[in-house]
Amino acid sequence: MTESFESELTRSTREVFLEGVHDGMPIALGYFVVSFTLGIAARNAGLDPLQGFLASLFNNASAGEYAGFTVIASDAPYLEIILITLVANARYMLMSCALSQKFQPGTSIWHRIFVGFDVTDEIFGITIARKGPLNPYYNYGAMAVALPGWAIGTALGVIAGNILPPAVVSALSVALYGMFLWVIIPPARQNRIVGGLVLASFALSFLASALPSLAALSAGTRTIILTVLIAGVGAALFPIREPHGLHDDDSTDDTQEGEDSHAA
Repeated sequence: MTESFESELTRSTREVFLEGVHDGMPIALGYFVVSFTLGIAARNAGLDPLQGFLASLFNNASAGEYAGFTVIASDAPYLEIILITLVANARYMLMSCALSQKFQPGTSIWHRIFVGFDVTDEIFGITIARKGPLNPYYNYGAMAVALPGWAIGTALGVIAGNILPPAVVSALSVALYGMFLWVIIPPARQNRIVGGLVLASFALSFLASALPSLAALSAGTRTIILTVLIAGVGAALFPIREPHGLHDDDSTDDTQEGEDSHAA
Protein backbone atom coordinates (compact mmCIF):
# COMPACT_ATOMS: atom_id res chain seq x y z
CA MET A 1 0.00 0.00 0.00
CA THR A 2 2.85 2.39 0.81
CA GLU A 3 4.42 1.69 -2.57
CA SER A 4 1.19 2.68 -4.36
CA PHE A 5 1.08 5.95 -2.38
CA GLU A 6 4.67 6.77 -3.30
CA SER A 7 4.24 5.87 -6.97
CA GLU A 8 1.17 8.09 -7.24
CA LEU A 9 3.02 11.07 -5.76
CA THR A 10 6.21 10.65 -7.77
CA ARG A 11 4.59 10.23 -11.21
CA SER A 12 4.76 13.15 -13.63
CA THR A 13 1.97 15.70 -13.73
CA ARG A 14 1.51 15.15 -17.46
CA GLU A 15 1.08 11.40 -17.06
CA VAL A 16 -1.50 11.74 -14.31
CA PHE A 17 -3.35 14.49 -16.23
CA LEU A 18 -3.58 12.30 -19.35
CA GLU A 19 -4.93 9.43 -17.28
CA GLY A 20 -7.64 11.77 -16.08
CA VAL A 21 -8.42 12.74 -19.68
CA HIS A 22 -8.59 9.06 -20.65
CA ASP A 23 -10.95 8.16 -17.80
CA GLY A 24 -12.99 11.33 -18.33
CA MET A 25 -13.74 10.74 -22.03
CA PRO A 26 -16.64 8.29 -21.46
CA ILE A 27 -18.02 10.71 -18.86
CA ALA A 28 -17.78 13.59 -21.35
CA LEU A 29 -19.66 11.63 -24.01
CA GLY A 30 -22.40 10.75 -21.55
CA TYR A 31 -22.58 14.35 -20.37
CA PHE A 32 -22.95 15.57 -23.95
CA VAL A 33 -26.00 13.38 -24.56
CA VAL A 34 -27.70 14.16 -21.25
CA SER A 35 -26.98 17.90 -21.32
CA PHE A 36 -28.47 18.15 -24.83
CA THR A 37 -31.90 17.42 -23.36
CA LEU A 38 -31.09 19.78 -20.49
CA GLY A 39 -30.55 22.46 -23.12
CA ILE A 40 -34.16 22.02 -24.18
CA ALA A 41 -35.21 22.88 -20.62
CA ALA A 42 -32.89 25.90 -20.69
CA ARG A 43 -34.45 27.05 -23.96
CA ASN A 44 -37.95 26.67 -22.49
CA ALA A 45 -36.81 28.88 -19.60
CA GLY A 46 -35.82 31.60 -22.06
CA LEU A 47 -32.04 31.16 -22.05
CA ASP A 48 -29.99 31.68 -25.21
CA PRO A 49 -27.15 29.30 -26.25
CA LEU A 50 -24.43 31.37 -24.54
CA GLN A 51 -26.40 31.56 -21.30
CA GLY A 52 -27.05 27.82 -21.43
CA PHE A 53 -23.36 27.18 -22.05
CA LEU A 54 -22.29 29.31 -19.09
CA ALA A 55 -24.96 27.83 -16.81
CA SER A 56 -23.61 24.34 -17.46
CA LEU A 57 -19.98 25.41 -17.36
CA PHE A 58 -20.33 26.85 -13.85
CA ASN A 59 -22.96 24.44 -12.49
CA ASN A 60 -22.17 20.97 -13.75
CA ALA A 61 -25.19 19.25 -12.22
CA SER A 62 -28.26 17.95 -14.04
CA ALA A 63 -30.73 18.04 -11.12
CA GLY A 64 -29.44 21.39 -9.86
CA GLU A 65 -29.59 22.99 -13.28
CA TYR A 66 -33.01 21.61 -14.09
CA ALA A 67 -34.33 22.92 -10.79
CA GLY A 68 -32.73 26.27 -11.54
CA PHE A 69 -34.22 26.42 -15.03
CA THR A 70 -37.63 25.55 -13.58
CA VAL A 71 -37.65 28.50 -11.20
CA ILE A 72 -36.16 30.80 -13.86
CA ALA A 73 -39.06 29.89 -16.14
CA SER A 74 -41.48 30.88 -13.38
CA ASP A 75 -39.78 34.30 -12.95
CA ALA A 76 -38.70 33.43 -9.41
CA PRO A 77 -36.49 35.85 -7.45
CA TYR A 78 -32.73 35.32 -7.30
CA LEU A 79 -32.86 34.14 -3.69
CA GLU A 80 -35.19 31.29 -4.60
CA ILE A 81 -32.93 30.25 -7.47
CA ILE A 82 -29.94 30.22 -5.11
CA LEU A 83 -31.76 28.19 -2.46
CA ILE A 84 -33.13 25.53 -4.78
CA THR A 85 -29.77 25.11 -6.50
CA LEU A 86 -28.06 24.79 -3.11
CA VAL A 87 -30.55 22.19 -1.90
CA ALA A 88 -30.45 20.17 -5.13
CA ASN A 89 -26.64 20.12 -5.09
CA ALA A 90 -26.18 19.57 -1.35
CA ARG A 91 -24.94 16.00 -1.84
CA TYR A 92 -21.78 17.31 -3.47
CA MET A 93 -20.77 18.78 -0.12
CA LEU A 94 -20.66 15.26 1.30
CA MET A 95 -18.66 14.03 -1.69
CA SER A 96 -16.22 16.89 -1.22
CA CYS A 97 -15.76 15.95 2.44
CA ALA A 98 -14.93 12.39 1.39
CA LEU A 99 -12.45 13.56 -1.25
CA SER A 100 -10.77 15.93 1.19
CA GLN A 101 -9.61 12.90 3.16
CA LYS A 102 -7.59 11.71 0.16
CA PHE A 103 -5.51 14.88 -0.16
CA GLN A 104 -1.97 14.91 1.12
CA PRO A 105 -1.66 17.22 4.18
CA GLY A 106 0.51 19.70 2.25
CA THR A 107 -1.88 20.12 -0.68
CA SER A 108 -2.49 23.82 -1.35
CA ILE A 109 -5.87 25.43 -0.81
CA TRP A 110 -6.05 26.30 -4.52
CA HIS A 111 -5.84 22.66 -5.56
CA ARG A 112 -8.60 21.86 -3.08
CA ILE A 113 -10.80 24.65 -4.44
CA PHE A 114 -10.31 23.73 -8.10
CA VAL A 115 -10.95 20.03 -7.47
CA GLY A 116 -14.05 20.94 -5.45
CA PHE A 117 -15.31 23.12 -8.30
CA ASP A 118 -16.29 20.08 -10.36
CA VAL A 119 -17.20 17.32 -7.94
CA THR A 120 -19.89 15.39 -9.83
CA ASP A 121 -21.22 11.89 -9.23
CA GLU A 122 -19.15 10.43 -12.05
CA ILE A 123 -15.89 12.29 -11.39
CA PHE A 124 -16.25 11.54 -7.69
CA GLY A 125 -16.69 7.87 -8.56
CA ILE A 126 -13.52 7.53 -10.62
CA THR A 127 -11.53 9.61 -8.13
CA ILE A 128 -12.59 7.83 -4.95
CA ALA A 129 -11.96 4.44 -6.59
CA ARG A 130 -8.38 5.40 -7.42
CA LYS A 131 -5.86 3.95 -4.99
CA GLY A 132 -3.42 6.14 -3.17
CA PRO A 133 -3.62 9.85 -2.31
CA LEU A 134 -5.56 12.20 -4.53
CA ASN A 135 -3.45 13.81 -7.22
CA PRO A 136 -5.30 16.99 -8.30
CA TYR A 137 -4.04 16.72 -11.86
CA TYR A 138 -5.99 13.51 -12.35
CA ASN A 139 -9.18 15.45 -11.61
CA TYR A 140 -8.05 18.31 -13.84
CA GLY A 141 -7.66 15.87 -16.72
CA ALA A 142 -11.16 14.46 -16.23
CA MET A 143 -12.60 17.95 -15.85
CA ALA A 144 -10.84 19.16 -19.00
CA VAL A 145 -13.07 16.94 -21.14
CA ALA A 146 -16.15 16.51 -18.93
CA LEU A 147 -16.91 20.21 -18.42
CA PRO A 148 -16.81 21.17 -22.12
CA GLY A 149 -18.88 18.11 -23.01
CA TRP A 150 -21.59 19.16 -20.57
CA ALA A 151 -21.54 22.86 -21.49
CA ILE A 152 -21.41 22.36 -25.28
CA GLY A 153 -24.20 19.78 -25.13
CA THR A 154 -26.40 22.26 -23.26
CA ALA A 155 -25.70 25.04 -25.77
CA LEU A 156 -26.50 22.75 -28.71
CA GLY A 157 -29.71 21.69 -26.96
CA VAL A 158 -30.77 25.34 -26.74
CA ILE A 159 -29.97 25.84 -30.43
CA ALA A 160 -31.90 22.69 -31.38
CA GLY A 161 -34.87 23.86 -29.32
CA ASN A 162 -34.89 27.12 -31.29
CA ILE A 163 -34.91 25.52 -34.74
CA LEU A 164 -36.78 22.23 -34.31
CA PRO A 165 -40.55 21.97 -34.65
CA PRO A 166 -42.53 22.36 -31.38
CA ALA A 167 -43.62 18.69 -31.44
CA VAL A 168 -39.98 17.52 -31.56
CA VAL A 169 -38.98 19.95 -28.81
CA SER A 170 -41.79 18.60 -26.64
CA ALA A 171 -40.61 15.03 -27.26
CA LEU A 172 -37.02 15.92 -26.35
CA SER A 173 -38.24 17.59 -23.17
CA VAL A 174 -39.69 14.25 -22.07
CA ALA A 175 -36.25 12.65 -22.50
CA LEU A 176 -34.99 14.61 -19.50
CA TYR A 177 -37.63 13.00 -17.30
CA GLY A 178 -36.46 9.65 -18.62
CA MET A 179 -32.96 10.50 -17.41
CA PHE A 180 -34.26 11.21 -13.91
CA LEU A 181 -36.17 7.93 -13.90
CA TRP A 182 -32.94 6.18 -14.86
CA VAL A 183 -31.27 7.84 -11.88
CA ILE A 184 -33.89 6.96 -9.25
CA ILE A 185 -35.20 3.54 -10.35
CA PRO A 186 -32.04 1.40 -9.80
CA PRO A 187 -31.44 2.54 -6.18
CA ALA A 188 -35.19 2.39 -5.49
CA ARG A 189 -35.27 -1.24 -6.63
CA GLN A 190 -32.24 -2.15 -4.54
CA ASN A 191 -33.37 -0.38 -1.36
CA ARG A 192 -36.97 -0.40 -0.17
CA ILE A 193 -36.40 2.66 2.00
CA VAL A 194 -35.21 4.70 -0.99
CA GLY A 195 -38.15 3.42 -3.02
CA GLY A 196 -40.57 4.40 -0.26
CA LEU A 197 -39.11 7.88 0.00
CA VAL A 198 -39.34 8.32 -3.77
CA LEU A 199 -43.02 7.33 -3.74
CA ALA A 200 -43.60 9.61 -0.75
CA SER A 201 -42.02 12.50 -2.65
CA PHE A 202 -44.41 11.92 -5.56
CA ALA A 203 -47.44 11.87 -3.27
CA LEU A 204 -46.37 14.86 -1.19
CA SER A 205 -45.54 16.87 -4.31
CA PHE A 206 -49.05 16.24 -5.62
CA LEU A 207 -50.61 17.18 -2.28
CA ALA A 208 -48.50 20.33 -2.05
CA SER A 209 -49.78 21.47 -5.42
CA ALA A 210 -53.39 20.80 -4.36
CA LEU A 211 -53.47 22.17 -0.81
CA PRO A 212 -54.46 25.87 -0.87
CA SER A 213 -51.87 26.94 1.70
CA LEU A 214 -48.99 25.37 -0.24
CA ALA A 215 -50.36 25.79 -3.75
CA ALA A 216 -50.09 29.54 -3.27
CA LEU A 217 -46.30 29.15 -3.05
CA SER A 218 -44.19 29.00 -6.18
CA ALA A 219 -43.16 25.61 -7.54
CA GLY A 220 -39.54 26.31 -6.61
CA THR A 221 -40.39 27.10 -2.98
CA ARG A 222 -42.50 23.94 -2.68
CA THR A 223 -39.64 21.89 -4.09
CA ILE A 224 -37.19 23.36 -1.56
CA ILE A 225 -39.53 22.65 1.37
CA LEU A 226 -40.31 19.09 0.29
CA THR A 227 -36.68 18.25 -0.49
CA VAL A 228 -35.44 19.38 2.92
CA LEU A 229 -38.40 17.76 4.71
CA ILE A 230 -38.21 14.36 3.01
CA ALA A 231 -34.42 14.18 3.12
CA GLY A 232 -34.40 15.19 6.80
CA VAL A 233 -37.03 12.62 7.79
CA GLY A 234 -35.24 9.92 5.80
CA ALA A 235 -31.88 10.71 7.40
CA ALA A 236 -33.40 10.80 10.90
CA LEU A 237 -35.44 7.60 10.65
CA PHE A 238 -33.18 5.55 8.40
CA PRO A 239 -29.56 6.66 8.95
CA ILE A 240 -26.86 4.94 6.93
CA ARG A 241 -24.22 3.60 9.28
CA GLU A 242 -20.74 2.69 8.11
CA PRO A 243 -20.04 -1.03 8.66
CA HIS A 244 -17.67 -1.65 11.55
CA GLY A 245 -14.08 -1.78 10.40
CA LEU A 246 -14.82 -0.54 6.86
CA HIS A 247 -11.93 1.92 6.99
CA ASP A 248 -9.60 -0.93 7.86
CA ASP A 249 -10.30 -2.88 4.67
CA ASP A 250 -6.82 -2.33 3.27
CA SER A 251 -5.07 -3.39 6.44
CA THR A 252 -7.40 -6.39 6.68
CA ASP A 253 -6.49 -7.38 3.13
CA ASP A 254 -2.79 -7.07 3.95
CA THR A 255 -3.25 -9.18 7.08
CA GLN A 256 -5.15 -11.78 5.13
CA GLU A 257 -2.42 -11.91 2.51
CA GLY A 258 0.13 -12.42 5.26
CA GLU A 259 -1.88 -15.26 6.78
CA ASP A 260 -2.27 -16.87 3.35
CA SER A 261 1.49 -16.69 2.79
CA HIS A 262 2.17 -18.28 6.18
CA ALA A 263 -0.37 -20.97 5.46
CA ALA A 264 1.31 -21.67 2.13
